[in-house]
Amino acid sequence: MIDIPLLSKICELPGAPGYEDKIRNYIIEQIKDLVDEWSVDSMGNILAVKKGRGDKKLMVAAHMDEIAFITKYIDDEGFIRFHTLGGFDPKTLTAQRVIVHGKEDIIGVMGCKPVHVMSAEEKKKIVQISEYFVDTGLPADKVKEIIEIGSPITRERSLIEMGDCVNSKSIDNRVSVYILVEALKELHGKDIPYDLIAAFTVQEEVGLRGAITSSSGVNPDFGIALDTTIAYDLPGAKPEEKITCLGKGAAIKILDGSTICDHRMVKFLKQTADANEIQWQPEVLPAGGTDTAGLQRSSQGGAIAGAISIPTRNLHQVIEMAHKQDIRNCIDLLVAAIEGIDEFNWAF
Repeated sequence: MIDIPLLSKICELPGAPGYEDKIRNYIIEQIKDLVDEWSVDSMGNILAVKKGRGDKKLMVAAHMDEIAFITKYIDDEGFIRFHTLGGFDPKTLTAQRVIVHGKEDIIGVMGCKPVHVMSAEEKKKIVQISEYFVDTGLPADKVKEIIEIGSPITRERSLIEMGDCVNSKSIDNRVSVYILVEALKELHGKDIPYDLIAAFTVQEEVGLRGAITSSSGVNPDFGIALDTTIAYDLPGAKPEEKITCLGKGAAIKILDGSTICDHRMVKFLKQTADANEIQWQPEVLPAGGTDTAGLQRSSQGGAIAGAISIPTRNLHQVIEMAHKQDIRNCIDLLVAAIEGIDEFNWAF
């Protein structure tokens, strides 16, 4: 159904915002022979082009960065203080391993004040991000020899299969990187209507930065973003709070906190899914944004933009979970949309 070894490798490689080198190099190796040309722009976005018959451009974006941290201070005992790169719920940092990327990679653990010495009042409060530190188990002089201010820090966690699902760090958004790579494989050697620009973007987690710059350079007529979305199909969730559910199909975005998707693109994706018997579900996400906004706004005059989203539980944790069939449905919908985009009436 899906290539677990490939997805595992893509999820597990480090790629903090602004430090996407390792994941970028791996993606290039996977896609360089599947496209007509590829390049890396000044920000580090990969722009892979598959030529089409017509004179329009479709840009599909999947961001390759992951939420992470950056070293901001090393104290006299060798403990590392950090700044977050992306959004974190403080309680999810407890008892986690990380990798500090300096002159060499060093394993560390997230530490904070032990509960045994907390006051009764402290025990009632959530530990704040500023109270955490990274402990590498090394003496201070060794830490300072290998690590410097600005060294990125990523989370350490392997991908596993759980029933019908996969569980890992960085499902957000490496599952979309995987989907776009798989789509390029399935389109290899096929004739497509318009030029396809497969954009693997940087720094989405800190403000959609790569999508904004790459879209402004490409000026696509159409844009489809690939990203995860909330699956709050958990105990205690009210029906109206669920957003999406695992195993209910690819999610077709209607809006999120930064974008109202073009209603024509929403209709096109729905019709494409139905025509190809691909299971789908609607997505209305009240908060949070994706590269959809960058695609939509940064093209000259705007692009007709929407998104295919992958329902995911436990977002921005190291236990993100997605359903294998949903992932397969997203690949199928993306390929069908790329192949059929010229058959839809795009008039208002």
